[in-house]
Amino acid sequence: MLRLADSRFNPAPGIKDFWTEFRKPNPYRWPILVASAVPFALIFVWLSGETVYKNPERPSITYITTFDPDRSDAEITESNIANQEVKDLREEAEEDLAQRKRDLYKALGAATGIDVDAMEERADAERAVREAEEQARREEMFGRSADAGEATEAEGGEEGSAP
Repeated sequence: MLRLADSRFNPAPGIKDFWTEFRKPNPYRWPILVASAVPFALIFVWLSGETVYKNPERPSITYITTFDPDRSDAEITESNIANQEVKDLREEAEEDLAQRKRDLYKALGAATGIDVDAMEERADAERAVREAEEQARREEMFGRSADAGEATEAEGGEEGSAP
C-alpha cells in the first residue's frame, strides 16, 4: 500500500522548504507575509460578517371589522337588501349606457348605409344566447333549476328556503 510520505502529494517537503526560506534573513519576508495574508483575512472578515434579523411578530388578524359582530339577522337581511338595490341600480345604469352606445352605433350605421336592423336582430339573438348560457351555468353551479325557483315563489316562500 502506498504511503503519503512516499507520494508526490506529500505536503511535508513543501512546508519544510518554506520554513527554510522564511528563516533566511531577508528584509522583505515580513511585508510579503503580511501582503499574502491580507486577501485571506479580508475574505474571512467579509464571509463572517453575517447580519441576523429577529423574526417579525406574528400579525394579529381581525376579520371584517366593518360590521358589528352583534348584528341581528334582521339587520343583516336589511343590509343585504340595501346592497342588492345598489347593485341593481348599477346594473341598470350599465344597461342604459350599453343601450345608448347601441343607439349611437345604429345611427352611425344608418348614416353609412348599413342594414342596422338585421345587425341588431343578430346582436339581440347572441345576447339572449349568452344570457341563457349564463343562467344555465348559475343554475348548475347552485344546484337548482328554473322550475324549482318559480314553484317556490308561486307558493309564497322565498327562493332557496328550506321546506
